[in-house]
Order: sequence, then C-alpha cells, then structure tokens
Amino acid sequence: MRLMRQELQGRVRDLVAPLVPYFSAGRARVRLGVNTALHEDTAAELESFARPLWGLAPLTAGKGTVPHAELWLRGLAHGSDPAHPEYWGEPRDRDQRIVEMAAIGFALALAPEQWWDPLNGPERDRLGRWLLSALPRGTADNNWHFFPVLIALGLDRVGVPYDRSAITARLARLETFWLGDGWYADGPTERRDYYVPWAMHFYGLLYSRLAADGEGYGERFRERAARFALDFRHWFADDGAAVPYGRSLTYRWAQAAFWGALPFAGVDALPWGEVKGYLLRHLRWWERRPVTGTDGLLSIGYGYPQPALAEQYNAPGSPYWSLKTFLPLALPEEHGFWTAAEKPVPALPAVHAQPHAGAVLMRAFGDVTLLAGRQHHAWVRHGAEKYAKFAYSSRFGFSLPNGSLGLAQGAYDSMLALSDDHGAHYRVREEPAGPETEGGDTVHSTWRPWPDVEITTWLTAAPPWHLRTHRVRTARSLHTAEGAFAVDRDAGVERETGTGYAGASAPAGFTGVRDLDGLREGEVIDCLPGTNVLARRTALPALTGRLEPGEHWLRCAVLGAPDGREAEAAWLRPPPTTGGGT
Repeated sequence: MRLMRQELQGRVRDLVAPLVPYFSAGRARVRLGVNTALHEDTAAELESFARPLWGLAPLTAGKGTVPHAELWLRGLAHGSDPAHPEYWGEPRDRDQRIVEMAAIGFALALAPEQWWDPLNGPERDRLGRWLLSALPRGTADNNWHFFPVLIALGLDRVGVPYDRSAITARLARLETFWLGDGWYADGPTERRDYYVPWAMHFYGLLYSRLAADGEGYGERFRERAARFALDFRHWFADDGAAVPYGRSLTYRWAQAAFWGALPFAGVDALPWGEVKGYLLRHLRWWERRPVTGTDGLLSIGYGYPQPALAEQYNAPGSPYWSLKTFLPLALPEEHGFWTAAEKPVPALPAVHAQPHAGAVLMRAFGDVTLLAGRQHHAWVRHGAEKYAKFAYSSRFGFSLPNGSLGLAQGAYDSMLALSDDHGAHYRVREEPAGPETEGGDTVHSTWRPWPDVEITTWLTAAPPWHLRTHRVRTARSLHTAEGAFAVDRDAGVERETGTGYAGASAPAGFTGVRDLDGLREGEVIDCLPGTNVLARRTALPALTGRLEPGEHWLRCAVLGAPDGREAEAAWLRPPPTTGGGT
C-alpha cells in the first residue's frame, strides 16, 4: 500500500522535474516552446506555470516533498505583481487566465501552508487582489463557471473577502446543465464527453470537500457523482484503457481523474478497491505510451506526440491538466482508498445504453466500444472525427484526416463517406440529429451531408460485432466508402478482401467489415501517416460502392478484437444480420 502511494508521489515529481529549466528569470513564466493556441503567450506561459499545481498541491497536502517549490512561490509573488515585468495581467472576459487562476485557487484551498503562508504580507495582498479580479469576469457558458468557484475556495481558505453573490450565481447557472441520472451537459450543448467526469463532477467534488457550503450544493454534487460512477465505469477496458472520444484528449490520464475525486470527497459509490483499480490500471496503461519527448516534457497528442490532435486552445503546457488524476495523494495513507486491495473490473453487462450521452457501450474481449449517435462540436478542430464517427474503441482509437483528397487522406474509419465528384472529396456525418436509443442496444440519428441527401443511421450493439444500417435518400449520384476500425500497419498487416468483406490483422488487433447485402466491394486502404490517436500509420478495411438517385439501404457488420484465435473464430462465424431500422 505505502510503496504504491510513494510510487504515485514519485510520478508527480518525475512529470514536474523537466519543467524546471524552462522557468523564466522571475519564475512567473514557464516557456515550453512556440505557442500556437488562440490565447497570447503570457496566458500560455501562465498555463505552463499553473497546471502542475493540480498535482503539486495534493502532493503537499499528503505530506509529500515538493521539489523546487520555491520556483512556484517566487512565481506567485512576481506574476501577481503589476510592477513586475513578468506580471500576468488582469483577466478579461472569457480569458484563459481565469482557467489557470482556478488551479492556483485550488492550491491555496488545499495546501495554504505551502503556497500562501511563505509569502510576505504585500505579496499575499497582491496575489489576493489578482485572484479577486477574475470573479466578476464573463466566462464561457459551460464548465468554466466552476473556475471562479475554485478561485473563491482559495480566497476563503486564506481569509480574503469577496462578493459571495457572484459565486452563488455561478453555482445556480451550473445547475441548469444538470440532466439527471448522474449526467451533465457541458453547457447548453449536445456535448457529454470527458468534461462531464474531469470537469463538472471533478470540480463539484472539490467544492463538496473544500467549501463551507450552507446551500446544499455539496451534498447534491456527491449524490450525482455516485450515480455517474455506475455509468462511467463502462468507459474503461479491462486493461485500463479509456475510450478515446471527444475534445481535449491531450489531457490523457485526466480521463481517470473522476476516480480520484470520489475518495477525496468521501463518495463511496463503489468499493474502494474497485475505484482504485480503475485509476491505477489507467495510469499503468499510460505508462506504456510514448507521451513525452526526449526532454521529458509532456507532448501534445494522445498515444504519442501528435500536434494534429490539438484544439485551438492547446498551448505547450496544456497536457499538464493530466495531473488532476493525482488528487488522492492528498488523502492520508490510512484512507480506505490506499489500504484497499485493488480489484479487477467486475462482471458488467456486455451492452449498456447511456441515453443522456446518446451512446450505447459494449464490451467484448475486455475491450470497450462506444456507439455514438448524438454529440457534435462544430467549432473544435476535427469535430466530426472526435464526436460523430459511428464507433470509438478503447483498442483501436480513431483517425484524423491528413488532407481533403481521397480515401487515404481522409482516414474514414468508423464512418460512411460519400462523394459526388467521383471520389475526389468526401463528406461524412458531422452533426447528427434526432437520436433515440431503442431497446437498450441501438442508437440512431439523421444527418444531411448535402441539402438533397438525407441519411438515417442505426447503430446496434451485438458484441463482439456492431451493426450499421443506413437509409440513404439521395437526389444525386454518390460514391460511398464505409470503414471499420483502423489498425497499425507499422508492425505488418495481413489483409483479406473480396465482394462484401474486408479485414485487416495486426499485432494490435483485428478488424473487419462485412456487407450484409453483398452489394459493396471490400478493400484495405493504407492511410497517410500521423492520423490515428494510437497508431502513426494505419490500414483501414472498408466497403466501397456507388449509389444512384433514389432510396437505398446499406447494412454492414463490423468486428474489432484482439488479434488471435478468438478474433478469427468470430470473423469466420456468420455475423448477426438484424439491427435497428430493419
């Protein structure tokens, strides 16, 4: 027990240590490289300074030693000083500074003896005044409302007064995003992605533990998190991998931050050994991934350095948001989370519908596949690929386009791609509408790649397969291509294709697609490098065909599995043939 806790303490120190050479002379900026985010360099350098506090503050609170703590103390003093050349500046409305100020507020709330008490009187006054300046500022209308709340927690802990009505208004607005059954939306949107566990619930659980709450929010946050835990465990595979889905995936193991927030807030929704297993398996899964550069800094990307995955707001320090997962280090070593024996994933249903997310999750061979029918994000880079593909797999990940021409550049895994210019350019589902879950195993949506083309898609879980049924009503001739999952082709790929089927086998796994009507031709497409969140170079089994104007039905079954005898046996057996829409 104790050694494992010490190992996680060491992991925080190891992640933070490479930052030390990049501190500025005044210690208020951490300059990790060229900033290509939409916010200016000052905010980006504040981000790199502040985000490590998500791990350092719990480390301190749990009586762990913090190396180079004096760098952050000098930075707090100088960055909040308007007379210092490294002053961070006052936040404006919707300013990135507000995000990073929340990390500082959290550190003050959790461990003021480390991050506040060593400052002298004028330094404390300036830091308090600077944090206060964020409270009246406008924020994005989503999880950002929690940032002033977290700043206020820090001000409360160190005795800085502020207008509490502003925080009450934030909490009231956050209540409007509550959907029920453990689920939030990330603002008035269709998004129910990892911002539900690593933001909405995570911050709510921090509040429930750290706030002097006279309005009942803390108890509500705990009750909701307990309910959400029952759904969220379905997102994790037996080996600890989470389903890559949605935006901000460069935050990596923040996917498991929720599991650390439960014990921190005293929410025993599941046995501590089970909660511990989800968090530790996930961290071990990430230890096998090349997510740092030769300098030891965390990279932008997911399974490897991959700048193409970045959102518009990702600066070089963004990945250090992942340190939120180390929150349990704030707990004493005798806490049940640390003393419990780690438990494996319990027996869970093979199919589990989550209507609030517009998703059906299925388990097979220890892997998890999410069938998606509701969410979209028109603003974020590669929004269609991050939200609107048909299926997302903990084993295979998903691909991003490397260009706009042809199938090899598009990387249309788990998509139906359509072209009206003889295969030069393709369109896909971007903003699904009208989702419903049917019988607990099917989700469907309607989408329009052109005004005169309407497609209704039904996705049905039939582990280890999933079925896709498309009703296509088109006024134009279309080339079509429909992909299964993409496998890593660097290690060698065995391929099989023919009329109505295509399969690809690699060490990472096997995936195949069968046309249930035998109308389309199977082929394996070598996609351009640097497209998949888990594999740099990918091969894609796909079905291709042509549609004339009119109404058409397209049906196929897709298999994804670890490579080996079980996959071969499943592939050779006839796939299921009935799903939604039939």
